Amino acid sequence: MYKKTIALLVTLCVTCAIIIDGYLLFFKKPNATTTATTAAKPAAKTTTASSASSTSAGNDQIKDGTYTGKATSTEWGDVQVQIVVRTGKIATINVLEQPSGGRSDGINAQALPVYKKEALSAQSAKIQQISGATETYKGFTGSLQSAITKAEV
Repeated sequence: MYKKTIALLVTLCVTCAIIIDGYLLFFKKPNATTTATTAAKPAAKTTTASSASSTSAGNDQIKDGTYTGKATSTEWGDVQVQIVVRTGKIATINVLEQPSGGRSDGINAQALPVYKKEALSAQSAKIQQISGATETYKGFTGSLQSAITKAEV
């Protein structure tokens, strides 16, 4: 009798947990602050004070000139970029080295122009990743951040 009572109580607890989880998953709306924070992350051009020195390139924080980032190794090969800074802003981004051969050519032909455009717009290495171009993203942003770090005042 004792074991049956314990089993019944455990079953009731598990059932209650499933009902509460289902309610939270399907009926409860997310907090506005969570949604706003998530939505703001991709488009944010400002950074917090603690990360400003390593991720931001805006607001005349970088010196004019040409800077080459370190080659960043990826699963399919190295990626290396060079930036040209004019009036404290990244004016152009040149890809000096990228993986080639096989699917890499097609992926890079589509992804790199988008990555360059977004980085120029954001003036930062914090850009959106393209689905299917993860390794290119890792290499591009790593090398770009290296170049931005070299250019910082």
